[in-house]
Amino acid sequence: MHVRRVIRGAALVGSAAIATLVASQGAMAEEVKVRFSWKLKGEYGFFYLGEQKGVYKDAGVTLKLGEGAGSQAALGSLIQGQEDAVILPGIFAISAIQKGMPVKIVALYQPETPIALISHAEKPVKTPKDLEGKTIAHAVGETGTSYLDAFCEINQVDCGKVSKVQMDSQSRVPQFLQGQVDVVSVYKTNDLPVLEDKTGQTFPTLDMVEYGLAIPGMAVVVSDSGIAKRGAALKSFLAANAKAIEMTKADPAGATAALKAVWQAGPSDKVIQQQIEATSASIHAPTSGTPLGWIEEKAVVDALKLVSSAEEIGDPKPASTFFTNELLTQ
Repeated sequence: MHVRRVIRGAALVGSAAIATLVASQGAMAEEVKVRFSWKLKGEYGFFYLGEQKGVYKDAGVTLKLGEGAGSQAALGSLIQGQEDAVILPGIFAISAIQKGMPVKIVALYQPETPIALISHAEKPVKTPKDLEGKTIAHAVGETGTSYLDAFCEINQVDCGKVSKVQMDSQSRVPQFLQGQVDVVSVYKTNDLPVLEDKTGQTFPTLDMVEYGLAIPGMAVVVSDSGIAKRGAALKSFLAANAKAIEMTKADPAGATAALKAVWQAGPSDKVIQQQIEATSASIHAPTSGTPLGWIEEKAVVDALKLVSSAEEIGDPKPASTFFTNELLTQ
């Protein structure tokens, strides 16, 4: 009887110790609030797979994810301290920093935004030169056509022979489908799978990245004050992102299921998985021992030239103003 009491007592002590340890670990976990620049889409799948598999929890991070309503709104919430990090196209962050916004890119997952131009089968645009004599839908601030002049210059295309038809951003695809314009730009990681699924068509596609257009895409952006105050938590968050990205590359179906669990109103599993797979293909594998998300100075310098081709920016700030890799190194 005495032996049983001793064993039972030891078990109770052991259970209490484990409970204390779990509670301690929970108390040690740091909340990281992350805002996307847009509504849910396949590009964000790796966050949800990582969360489902405990990658962020294991890194000591309690992740809070939120949808967005555009890059400007996301950056505004970051500056106001409502978020710890925002996920948005790097080109928008570079433009904002050039204008004086106190933020930095701390990881760049897409050095080149996966943008493509699609056209109609009867008037296909398969090479840059095919753009001459065509009409293309354009909306203010729309990534694919905002830098069309630079794309034309890279590929020796006479942009004067390409007619940009300005319209509301929501009208671009409908106008294209109705045959009102010959060409429209789409994200291979978002719009294209949705559009081809909806129409049952495979459109002639011109991959702008293959023809030299490098617009910085998905990036993690944090405030300068956030780097100073929450550097350790942000480091853990970025390290967990890298694991989640690799996990998603290996298991796109799992990432699809994880995202669909929080996106019941989203498109079909097939479309979501196509978005996720296209995103994985657009994320560069680490090179020369650098961590996933490493930012090359040349990418920032080239992006500044792109921005200056579309808007007046004055004298470019030093490249180091725009990014830091310090949160990627352990």
